[in-house]
Amino acid sequence: MILNSFSLEGKVALVTGAAYGIGLAIARAFAEAGAKIVFNCSRQETVDRGLAAYKELGIDAKGYLCDVTDEEAVRAMVADIEKTVGTIDILVNNAGIIKRIPMENMDVEDFRRVVDVDLIVPFICAKAVIPGMIRKGHGKIINICSMMSELGRETVSAYAAAKGGLKMLTRNICSEYGANNIQCNGIGPGYIATEQTAPLREIQPDGSRHPFDQFIIAKTPAERWGTPEDLMGPAVFLASDASNFVNGHVLYVDGGILAYIGKQPK
Repeated sequence: MILNSFSLEGKVALVTGAAYGIGLAIARAFAEAGAKIVFNCSRQETVDRGLAAYKELGIDAKGYLCDVTDEEAVRAMVADIEKTVGTIDILVNNAGIIKRIPMENMDVEDFRRVVDVDLIVPFICAKAVIPGMIRKGHGKIINICSMMSELGRETVSAYAAAKGGLKMLTRNICSEYGANNIQCNGIGPGYIATEQTAPLREIQPDGSRHPFDQFIIAKTPAERWGTPEDLMGPAVFLASDASNFVNGHVLYVDGGILAYIGKQPK
């Protein structure tokens, strides 16, 4: 049955930074498809928040306190997961940050920090799990890219540079390890309604929509923000056997923004 190829029964999935938002939604989708869920956060209070969220959803997840910018810490976490849960079948590089600062005002250290988290961390995590995937004879790596892997916009120079690099890292992992039956693909979310973007969607005192909210609605053929749930199906597809011949691809889940030039002025 074709639907069986979407099953993740018995698979071990590590989703970085998955205590809430997009990461939590993807991990929830994996759990519903049968996977065992492991996640990490860099602060214990966030790990605890994630564990409580998974418990409320009825998911038996294992949370790790791990700073994924630390390669030795990541190696230790992966070794522990392999010992106590099993070899990692699926890695989702979800952890990320953004700093919205005009280039001329941005400190080099801020730029480096964004690149560190959004590009170097996926390299560190992929490097740590690939040997186990090679031994097992298969593996799925999903990098959370962005529309900024394709587009630029004011104040996000570091983020766009890192996400553009992540797109090419995705393609290179495909090129280097495709013969090992490892598929590495990306998901490029559009503008997603999460608690981090909530201030951009607040109704203004005069009853109007926030200017940025108006901008996104006008630029999106779907005329709405995405939800974390919109990413669940694409993530399961890329994590499952249904995508075994899909490799080095970035799947943009953006409501059509990248295909759209915008409305003609009246």
